Amino acid sequence: MKKITEAKLTEGNITTQLIKLTLPMIVGMLGMVLFNLTDTYFVGQLGADQLAALSFTFPIVLIINSFILGIGIGTTSIISKYIGGKEQNKVRRTATDSLTLGLIMTTVIILIGISTIRPLFSLLGAKGIILDYIVEYMSIWYFGSFMVVIPMIGNNIIRALGDTKVPGLIMGISAAVNIILDPILIFGYGPFPTLGISGAAIATVFARTITAITALGVLHFRENIIYFGKFEIKKAIESWKGILYIGMPNALIQMALPVSSAIITRLLASYGVNIVAGFGVATKIEFFAMSFIMALNSVMGPFIGQNLGSKLFKRVDKGFKFGELFSLLIGITITVILVVFAEPVARIFNSNPEVIDTVVKYLVIVSFTYGFQGILKINSTILNVLNKPVHAALLIFTQTFILYIPLAYLGSNLIGIGGIFGALALSYLLSGILAHKAVKKYLREYKADFI
Repeated sequence: MKKITEAKLTEGNITTQLIKLTLPMIVGMLGMVLFNLTDTYFVGQLGADQLAALSFTFPIVLIINSFILGIGIGTTSIISKYIGGKEQNKVRRTATDSLTLGLIMTTVIILIGISTIRPLFSLLGAKGIILDYIVEYMSIWYFGSFMVVIPMIGNNIIRALGDTKVPGLIMGISAAVNIILDPILIFGYGPFPTLGISGAAIATVFARTITAITALGVLHFRENIIYFGKFEIKKAIESWKGILYIGMPNALIQMALPVSSAIITRLLASYGVNIVAGFGVATKIEFFAMSFIMALNSVMGPFIGQNLGSKLFKRVDKGFKFGELFSLLIGITITVILVVFAEPVARIFNSNPEVIDTVVKYLVIVSFTYGFQGILKINSTILNVLNKPVHAALLIFTQTFILYIPLAYLGSNLIGIGGIFGALALSYLLSGILAHKAVKKYLREYKADFI
């Protein structure tokens, strides 16, 4: 049987290595952000109602993706340490079982999701024609969610091996296909009929299908990491326990953003449909702005994991410090750019003055704490690899449910929309500081066990 790739991240200059790992992921992250921004741009050309409908779907789509991403993060944390410890049979077993678990969970999600579209989105404040557009979009999206599972988990497995070029390429391919298909299917160019918001959903599903096939091909033919032997339920359950121990708290972590987004969307809905549309646009621009930091975050797990598995603690400490410094420097750069260009960027997506004003207000206020948001994300990843998933989840829970949401309701009553956005900025600042202190503490404890 072909040997799985050895650990790649335990030697060499740390700064150079992390930058080289991050660059391909920046391309991939930007591709996925463009994926979402393309949907927003072309659906926005259909009208404010369609754009608002897409904004309503955004938190629910993120919640569903959170379950799958939680499995991927759990898999990365486990596999990277197995690679560092040269336990190749466990690498293959964990990778295969994680994909199986993801498919099982997605089946359950689809069955529940299809039957709850109208009541769920009505609860979030959608009604009338906007609710009809949501049903049109989500009915297609739910059935295509199987195709989200394989590349999301598969990319995490490939990154755990120390390869970021292929995941970046897969994400880029997905974005390119979506960019090409969106206008064709939404507006009906050539022989294709005009499908409106349904066309955006079909384009998304088709793009994800191509990347799913690509990821499977890499995992099976190049890495020989998918196990096709006899399915042993006891061994699978044992793997699932390990994955879910880290994965479920991480699913909750990932869900914190969309759940809070859904709650804030409900709060903003009282200000009008254009405010909701503007919030949806602003959060997607934010994903673009944060893609550089999130690219580094995606490689911190494999880097820290492989070096912990090899007991190279000095490299772990240096990687931790580099991650925080990178996040702060990029955060400052993003803030300057967004403060200057927020309005012209907002006009790209919609010409409604109220939508534009909401986008500008969000970006100008929240961008000042993007560096601390990055520190929170990166340190949550490190805590997972340190086998402290509950602690990572508690940090995000604190940021979202103890700080952001209560302060948002207070800010809304005292100041209005600006108070809601200011609450988010303050929550990032405080939780970023807490995350820094937590990782320093648990790194000391982890190292003490081996000294």
